[in-house]
Amino acid sequence: MEMERSGLLVILSSPSGAGKSTLARQLMDWDPGLRFSVSATTRRPRPGEVEGEHYYFRTAEQFRAMVAAGEMLEHAEVFGNFYGTPRGPVEEAMRAGRDTLFDVDWQGGQQIRASSLGGHVISIFVLPPSLAELERRLISRQQDAPEVIAGRMRKSRDEISHWAEYDYVIVNDDLDRSAEALKTILRAERMRRARQVGLGPFVRALMEEESA
Repeated sequence: MEMERSGLLVILSSPSGAGKSTLARQLMDWDPGLRFSVSATTRRPRPGEVEGEHYYFRTAEQFRAMVAAGEMLEHAEVFGNFYGTPRGPVEEAMRAGRDTLFDVDWQGGQQIRASSLGGHVISIFVLPPSLAELERRLISRQQDAPEVIAGRMRKSRDEISHWAEYDYVIVNDDLDRSAEALKTILRAERMRRARQVGLGPFVRALMEEESA
């Protein structure tokens, strides 16, 4: 039987190009009930990106106002643009027992873990099999200019240096195997005794039945 439980905050981080966005999509396809956290950003929309589905696109002034009002669970500046997670939808999903998936960098992960919701966090870091493969993936995406790719490669070492801050680490040398590892982690974390808020009443009912 499925026990009532509190919602999880699932943090997925990696250097750009290591595959976390692809893995996040696969996890969402596997569990349609998993809620993807839509971030706010000040960067310009890329072709095909939809407001409210991929990001909430805001001006720098609007973004700063949200931070000042305490409406962001986390925020950071990355490559000259601001990114952040609105707090309200995350808290609502958690209370309803729904898990929220975060595609954030190590800075965002630190802030979420340090927040009042930190006790509900599980964090996973995705590593590339090599830096050469990481660069090949960035080039093959054909989304960024060569100088942007060079900047991402320089930043990747700093991102990777934070791997030990995470609960789990996956080396993404095989996409299918990495996706299965993610599912295994999520299944196990959902079964933790402390997360199953309906377990206490269920056990008490069992004991009463046994003694009747």
